[in-house]
Amino acid sequence: MSGKDEPIVVREGYPFIGLAGALALFTAAVDLHGLAWILLFATFAVGAFFRNPFRRIPQDPRAVLCPADGRILEVQRQEEDALLTGPHWKVSIFMSPLDVHVNRAPVSGIVRKKIYHPGCFHVASLQIASTENERMEMVVEAGAGFEVGIVQVAGRIARRIVCYPQEGDSLVRGERFGLIRFGSRVELYLPGEVTPTVQVGQRVKAGETIMGHVP
Repeated sequence: MSGKDEPIVVREGYPFIGLAGALALFTAAVDLHGLAWILLFATFAVGAFFRNPFRRIPQDPRAVLCPADGRILEVQRQEEDALLTGPHWKVSIFMSPLDVHVNRAPVSGIVRKKIYHPGCFHVASLQIASTENERMEMVVEAGAGFEVGIVQVAGRIARRIVCYPQEGDSLVRGERFGLIRFGSRVELYLPGEVTPTVQVGQRVKAGETIMGHVP
């Protein structure tokens, strides 16, 4: 989903917000007002973390969209790996705890592969996190012979990856497909014929920033 009818806060945040809010009310009721104010602030902070702001999806059907909010860590040309065969581009995005953590589909298509890899919890901004951390890999077929890879990587704080679709499900470009709790890394794998239009250090937004164009 990407329209104005989406929830302001994603449902995965409800238990955390409810717990923090309940503790704030309890501490206020027993006259622990200092702690109550801290917990009230924590309630709003948790709500902000699970926020789901409206995104204007670009109308260009050839545009490949960004899957995550954050900062570009890497734009690298690769020959082949286990996720995509043949020459392709790997674009890594670091999501800090202050970024929106809703992940969105870069293309419309069918989920052909979904693989969970258990692993470590290195700091997500480190290169080693790409191969050694816990992660969820997904390949979306957007057309005959055209596949895009998406990898959600858990970090030191983010230890819960949420990925809704299953193999065989359809995705619509710009719709929510998951999130990673409390800061992490998302990697986008583009076919070799799609030249990335972003650069290292650039700030990007899920569902809005264009990462490249289908030839």
